[in-house]
Amino acid sequence: MDPATLLKKSARLYGNNTAYVCGERRQTYAELLERSARLANALRARGIQQGDRVALLGPNSAETMEHIGGLALGGFVRCPLYAHDTPDKHQYLLELTGATALIVHQSHLEALEPVLPEVPGLKVVLVIGGDHDERDYELAMQDADPHPPAVTLSDDDPHVIRFSAGTTGKPKGILHTVRGFMDMGNEMALVVSRLAEHDRYLAPAPLTHAAGLFVWPMVAVGAATVVMPAFDTTGFLDLVERERATVALAVPTMIQMITESPGVRERDLSSLHTVIYGTAPISVATLTAAINLWGNIMYNIYGQSEALPLTILAPQHHVLDGDERQRSWLRSVGRPTPNSEVVIMDDDGNELPPGEVGEIVGRSPGAMRELWGAPEATAERMSPDGWVRTRDVGWMSEDGFLYLTDRKEDTIISGGYNIWPKELEDALQQHPAVAEAAVVGVPHPKWGETPHAEVALRDGHAVTAEALIAWTKDKVGSVKKVTSIDFVDAVPRTPIGKLARREVRQHWAERHGETASS
Repeated sequence: MDPATLLKKSARLYGNNTAYVCGERRQTYAELLERSARLANALRARGIQQGDRVALLGPNSAETMEHIGGLALGGFVRCPLYAHDTPDKHQYLLELTGATALIVHQSHLEALEPVLPEVPGLKVVLVIGGDHDERDYELAMQDADPHPPAVTLSDDDPHVIRFSAGTTGKPKGILHTVRGFMDMGNEMALVVSRLAEHDRYLAPAPLTHAAGLFVWPMVAVGAATVVMPAFDTTGFLDLVERERATVALAVPTMIQMITESPGVRERDLSSLHTVIYGTAPISVATLTAAINLWGNIMYNIYGQSEALPLTILAPQHHVLDGDERQRSWLRSVGRPTPNSEVVIMDDDGNELPPGEVGEIVGRSPGAMRELWGAPEATAERMSPDGWVRTRDVGWMSEDGFLYLTDRKEDTIISGGYNIWPKELEDALQQHPAVAEAAVVGVPHPKWGETPHAEVALRDGHAVTAEALIAWTKDKVGSVKKVTSIDFVDAVPRTPIGKLARREVRQHWAERHGETASS
């Protein structure tokens, strides 16, 4: 079923159910459908046609869900920009997608305004908040037809363009079709605990990112989505208690902050039956703390914007006190989901046996159709029969669990040896004084590259760089050990919680008067 039909069906069946909560604003499914229809018709009245790309820029807000619904009803291609990006990045993505319309929050308009005249093809700008006359979002909504437009969607129609993080270069547009995006949601719903009408999904992260992938599964069963404009631990805990949230999605850094929040054990978190995590590695210590806090209700979903989901680590595989093999599952990202396939390949495209490290290649119901406007790059990443080269490096165990090693681009080659930063980060984080660690390769006159780490210590703990270097030597051997360490208050991360290794390299380069790319 396409998303427009699904929204109309849910409004008919669950019209009085709460569909969306943001702050003090609430929408029923009937209200959501009407507001979504008004948005679709407002854009159509301004010359935006089915298949046109419509960009969105802003935080989670009272309008976010109607943006998702309205663009689906109009058959427009949703292009959610990332609120943390700079105006020049926004301009690049607007031009890349050929966006004809932009819906932007007032808080982002001032910085973006100077570049908008330079975006060719941009016909319509609607602004949320403030007073903008012909560009005012609410005025456009008031004047629009409240009935869904007569638009027919086919399975292969473009539906959404998501963007890569751009950690290894400029971000790319990742196109998903109507069928592909709905299949992605169906597969996600299939691997977690069964969703039902009474569920309330708490999304503390932007719906422009992974948190948005559970929106359509919730719509399908008439359940509510509760969002936070910005994450904070107290707000998260308050919403779980007040809204009786049953499902939540969080990145590992959020989970760590929640488990370490003062007074968290006095909170009533009993309504939760599913906590989904992913996007970045999680430590066994944080997993253990989370399970001790709210029970064994953890689901680790692995994939990427190009292919999601690929694997699932379900609660029965979060074993804290089993044998060595069972405990090792906590360091994995699980087994392939029911309708996904995952293999490990070498650089020549040969499938590798269990235990050997290579590139993770997957085929998923939620795979992209293409990288927007980049046929050569698409061919490099995706085979004609749908296998996606993830650029992630890892290995598969004999019993089918996938273990991530690193991004292919982050591999450190030191004296001819391949060194995986994650292995060293895991070793450092086993030290009782270490809270976080980020490892990168930096230039070395003899070995070509050598591992360098930025380390954040736990409050009240102290350790020397020399002691930590010796610690890594003991854990991984003299060839792979870290050779230099800088102590920081917090390791750099992207807004979705991934290690920003480019920033670590830049920090090192600034201290040594070199370019990060050297």
